[in-house]
Amino acid sequence: MIGSRTTSPVLSAGIAGIGFWTRGLPSWAAARAYLADGPPSNGMPPADAPAKPSAQLLAPNERRRAPDTVAVALEVALAACTAARRDPATLSSVFASTHGDLAITDYMCETLASEPRTISPTRFHNSVHNAAAGYWTIGAGAMAPATAISAYDASFAQGLLEALAQLATGTDAVLLVGYDGAATGPLGQISRSEGLLGGALLLVADPQPGMPRLRASIQEARVNAPIDTEGALSRLAAGNAMLPMLPLFEALGLLRPHAAITAGSGKILGMEIAYD
Repeated sequence: MIGSRTTSPVLSAGIAGIGFWTRGLPSWAAARAYLADGPPSNGMPPADAPAKPSAQLLAPNERRRAPDTVAVALEVALAACTAARRDPATLSSVFASTHGDLAITDYMCETLASEPRTISPTRFHNSVHNAAAGYWTIGAGAMAPATAISAYDASFAQGLLEALAQLATGTDAVLLVGYDGAATGPLGQISRSEGLLGGALLLVADPQPGMPRLRASIQEARVNAPIDTEGALSRLAAGNAMLPMLPLFEALGLLRPHAAITAGSGKILGMEIAYD
């Protein structure tokens, strides 16, 4: 990458499947069309755009209990598996979220401070950071390892590094999911996040013809080479905490050969992408 210096080994993978969801763009196909054509002339999402993901992987009772963050994580995870024609039950997974579910965290704090005995067992159950990973393993029947990662604005980059490291050490395929929802209450003043956003990549150690091929390494960030967060998807979902992942999805959608995302502590994750 121009304007940066590699500080780690290069890790590689093929991208077998992609999932995406945000309000108005409920699929990767919709996101790619948005990147190619731009927003509608009225600036509004399609009238039939779903207000929230469906999380069809879950049984109806579990679906009703699952918060929006879990729903969007499972929606994009299943979409990536379907695109790759891979059985979700067989896959190791990495779930990356900046905050988990801040709306539930705000509810928990407010209730504990005012009426602690009225706290909802279901919402308590959904408050843990690995809730989405847990729902995924239940819904998919997956017995493979599932990892939950949080690293503030570097959460997706660190999740991607974890997935690539698993591939480098012998795992044949890893599902990576990044997601975040809206913050509410006092937490919204210090941990800002708006809307609902999720993206997933099904990464494989042995790329097949036609798959994008990714090579990534940690690099020193340079002031004169800022990360591009001005693309169409980044503008659309600018308020969401998972915004840092979007330069990679924009590069994939537009078939660009380079992307960079923040990796924390003055580092970036620089990527080269080849397409057949």
